[in-house]
Amino acid sequence: MVPELSTDEKTELITILRKRFEANMFRHKGMEWSDVLKRLEVNNQKLISLAFMERTGGEPDVTGYNEKSDKFVFMDCSAESPAGRRSLCYDNEALDSRKANKPSGSAMGMAETMGVEILTEEDYRNLQKIQNLDTKTSSWIYTPEKIRNLGGALFCDRRYDTVFVYHNGAESYYAARGFRTKLLV
Repeated sequence: MVPELSTDEKTELITILRKRFEANMFRHKGMEWSDVLKRLEVNNQKLISLAFMERTGGEPDVTGYNEKSDKFVFMDCSAESPAGRRSLCYDNEALDSRKANKPSGSAMGMAETMGVEILTEEDYRNLQKIQNLDTKTSSWIYTPEKIRNLGGALFCDRRYDTVFVYHNGAESYYAARGFRTKLLV
């Protein structure tokens, strides 16, 4: 069950999001906070998801606007993969397959609980065009079914001023690997 936010928690979260929005206008050129705020004020479930993103270290911010869905795109903009979402295997199937040294959870399972989507490769590359991220960590990304059915999963990072996509067994987990998310509001 997803916890409700108190009025004070909502106010505090909206203040954090507003300050981040205003301090990082390069992420959302031409957009107005007042337009974003209107969407947030009427969508409690989205605020709960943004609170999860914030609490786990994602530093969510508006990174675009999806004209097709008429929604603002929030993504994790923390410099490194969110600290509260690391040391997780890729999905619950991988988690269940581990017999020893199980991590505390999975990236896909946690994303579902948070009510957000894990970034696709395209999302990840678009985010990296806005700002250089994951120069010391890496982040799981959505893995196509064909690869996942063979036991693999994909992750990305930025090294040598280049975004790299790698593969690993879905059951693997590392202290420096987390996952980034997006939320349409």
